[in-house]
Amino acid sequence: MISAGDVVGLIFAIAFVVLVLFLGLVLIKLGKVLTETQKLVAGITDKTVPLLTEVTGTVTHVNEELVRVDAITANVQSMTGNVSALTSLFAATLGSPVVKVAAFSYGVRRAASKKEHDQIEKRIKAERKANRR
Repeated sequence: MISAGDVVGLIFAIAFVVLVLFLGLVLIKLGKVLTETQKLVAGITDKTVPLLTEVTGTVTHVNEELVRVDAITANVQSMTGNVSALTSLFAATLGSPVVKVAAFSYGVRRAASKKEHDQIEKRIKAERKANRR
């Protein structure tokens, strides 16, 4: 017959087998998770490296364009200085005579219009006197 010690040993043996099977299942599922994680990391790496290469190319292109913009800015600054110097030169050499000529021509026009106005007034006064008589 089977003794109580044999039954207890058999229960422990069955429990041990169930525990081993359960742990084996857990290890198999963990292995699948690790395999999927490895695939995911490989996929990310495969897509990230070309993206980083493209970003590097873009940054290089932007840097080249910034160098061109710096050159254009320097040229504009130089042109601004040249225009300022030319304006100062024009004002110093031609500005004063041009102002004098403009003032003279304004004075001549004003004097001519005043003379014409005075002549018209004299003619009107003379006509009035003639009409009164």
